[in-house]
Amino acid sequence: MVELLAPAGTFETFKAAIDAGADAVYLGGKHFNMRVHKNDFNLSDDELKAAVTYAHQRGVKLDITLNNLISVEEIPPLEKYLHFLNEIQPDAVIVQDLAVVHLIKKLGLNIPIHASVMMNINSISAVEVLKNLGIKRVVVGRELSLNEVKFLREKTGIETEYFIHGDMCFATSGQCIHSGVTFGQSGNRGRCLKPCRWAYKFIDETTGEILDDTSYKLAVGDMCLLRNIPELIQSGIYSFKIEGRMRPPEFVSRIVKAYRRAIDSYLADPTGYSLDENIWQDFYKERVRKFTTLCAFEMPTKKEIGLSGKHEPRFFSEGIVEPAFDDAKTAEIFNSETAIKKAAVKPELTVRVSSLDAAKAAISNGANTIYVGGEVFKPLKPFTLAELKSAVALAKNSNVKIILNTPRVTRDNYLNELAELLRQKINFDGVLVSNLGSLNCVKTFSNLPLYADFSFNIFNNVATEFLQSLGVERATASLEMSFAQVKSVVENSALPLEIIIHGSTESMVAEHNLIKFYYPNFNEFATPEILDKHFALVDSAGEVHSIRVDQFGYNHIYFGKDLCLLPYVEKFFGAAALRIEAQDYSPKVVAQVTKIYRAALDGKDFSADFEELKKITPRKFGSGVYRFKESKNSI
Repeated sequence: MVELLAPAGTFETFKAAIDAGADAVYLGGKHFNMRVHKNDFNLSDDELKAAVTYAHQRGVKLDITLNNLISVEEIPPLEKYLHFLNEIQPDAVIVQDLAVVHLIKKLGLNIPIHASVMMNINSISAVEVLKNLGIKRVVVGRELSLNEVKFLREKTGIETEYFIHGDMCFATSGQCIHSGVTFGQSGNRGRCLKPCRWAYKFIDETTGEILDDTSYKLAVGDMCLLRNIPELIQSGIYSFKIEGRMRPPEFVSRIVKAYRRAIDSYLADPTGYSLDENIWQDFYKERVRKFTTLCAFEMPTKKEIGLSGKHEPRFFSEGIVEPAFDDAKTAEIFNSETAIKKAAVKPELTVRVSSLDAAKAAISNGANTIYVGGEVFKPLKPFTLAELKSAVALAKNSNVKIILNTPRVTRDNYLNELAELLRQKINFDGVLVSNLGSLNCVKTFSNLPLYADFSFNIFNNVATEFLQSLGVERATASLEMSFAQVKSVVENSALPLEIIIHGSTESMVAEHNLIKFYYPNFNEFATPEILDKHFALVDSAGEVHSIRVDQFGYNHIYFGKDLCLLPYVEKFFGAAALRIEAQDYSPKVVAQVTKIYRAALDGKDFSADFEELKKITPRKFGSGVYRFKESKNSI
């Protein structure tokens, strides 16, 4: 049994998808979903109710997308909306925010839940958590191969849903914050302005030499698996998902009909199956972008990218100069806001580092807590067991807490390594977990305290309540929240919150190896040392986005400016902890920036040291999302 799942953004498209042969349709209401750019798309409450009836009368399932992050002010209308959905009884809601999962259980509602692709689910360990929560289906990451999805299904028994056609993100699902920070319009909240569709140059970051001139270097083609129906069905994937909720009825109808015919043909006669090439030629001529199978069969290559940009149907934005840390708009917002009121004592100063020398620098200059391990960026090497033990001893001798870090994306191979590390019984004070997979792994193999990283995309206090129920002792606020939204979460959360106050922050994390793509004549066998050099992308506004490669091969793309909230640090004193992201800093910079924030927390003068920091830091300072009054919501 397989399900062909079609998208719809209007009632007309919804009916067209059913007429074309869809087994199920997914669509959204006017609020709380990942496609809220256009007012004339998505269905009203009356239309949703009618759509459920219409679909069920025809033996078709209807899934409703509730798949964006929810801010605190949206929680009351969200609860009302959930009660409405419980009344009309769709076949499922597709969910990203952990708060929605928590509320459905807390309110006693009977709505099946599917985990959105934005939940960053890449491992058996993560799926086990979802199954225990009663979630029946996972929309698996677009970066997983069919073989990986097959393995996941066989080991867990959960229903899997996989994107087989349509627009694809460049970044790992749920781990792109470029639009949210740069424009105050978060891709995780349904308002992505698609910085991955911008034109970039590829440069040697050290020399500034242009190695590959301006082109659309992150513009991934459209997924198309029409020629791979046998492999899809044999993988055991339950639901074949077509992307395109913003597409017109005739577009969706044409795509659904092609896949319907191919699926039915294969199921009727697997041995004699072949794709009708006449259908394929018509299908291919009507494509929007170039077609790709992306990660379904192998690691993506440069051929997956639409470098010319000529097939892009629309550019939603263009590069802009990121605001300076002391720009007038940021200052105006902070001056109009009162400080966070929560903690009775001043916050801890935490620092994430990438080497033993950097750990020493943070400890000797006033850090209360350091994070070690996890991703390390070339040319640095991952922490060895001996180095981790040395870091622990050094921290303990200095009365500093030391917490093990985990990568933002955790597949099963890494979790096996994490389990082995936990068996070593190193005396960490806790583990900073990045997703449900690493959280479950740590709970299974240790009794160490759990700290949730910003990759959980925490946007409201209900999500922190959910994490607390899983045993988390402290969570990190999303980097996409404005100050007012951060303040609201901290003041309303029973779970202590950590806020990133300074450092190099990543806009995207991706499977794609940009150095392999764009460095002239790169050869991973003959010249692997090239990966140890530092490269960057330059956008049309001249912002230089550093590229860092970790030991797992993931590419981390940074914002053009490092976050610096030093002028406003007292506004954040109500948080449980303030963090410096220093993974891309030399020990010298780590020492200086830690010293400055220690002085700021202790009420001492730091002006001279700050001037020195500006001379040695790798990037200029910016204010990130804090130049906006809010991350624009969906209501």
